[in-house]
Amino acid sequence: MKINKYIIILAVGLLAFISTNFSKEIVVPQNKNIDYSKTKKAHFAGGCFWGVEHLFEKQAGVKDVISGYMGGTVENPDYYGVVKGDTGHVETVEVIYNPDEISYESLAKLFFEIHDSTQKDGQGPDIGSQYLSVVFYNNEEEKKTTQKLIEILKTKGINAATTLKPNSPFYAAEGYHQDYYARTGKTPYCHVYKKIFD
Repeated sequence: MKINKYIIILAVGLLAFISTNFSKEIVVPQNKNIDYSKTKKAHFAGGCFWGVEHLFEKQAGVKDVISGYMGGTVENPDYYGVVKGDTGHVETVEVIYNPDEISYESLAKLFFEIHDSTQKDGQGPDIGSQYLSVVFYNNEEEKKTTQKLIEILKTKGINAATTLKPNSPFYAAEGYHQDYYARTGKTPYCHVYKKIFD
């Protein structure tokens, strides 16, 4: 059974390798029209970062979304170390948003509405510790907000497997992972918006 899991992980990694446009540089493009002094950052991990990034970018008030890695023990991890589970990192998105236009709570709600928070071993066909559901909080207020939402999910019969962890260093993923769906014209294979909260 373990062998099958590793074969799936390697197959997904190989498909990503074959189907992407490559760039050796880790370049995070910044929209020059954004006033970053008025923004905050939030970090969410909900499976493959391509789909999570794609859906967050459609949200009003979100100024930029960067795919990357968080929560591991190795500095400056690369995709292949992360996908093999060698670094302890989780595929994560950094959401840069204007708090005057959208609240952290609204972002956290969206996070739970675009992935299956009940899945314990990954997300969709992506199985492994690098695809787990995690919220990295910046402060106690964000932690309490997320805990409140998880309690609301329970009242709706949704038992989230999402873990909450304090913020740790965020490493931007390689250039070919950024804005993947916007660049390729493809659509997310395991992320879809489903309204949960009122």
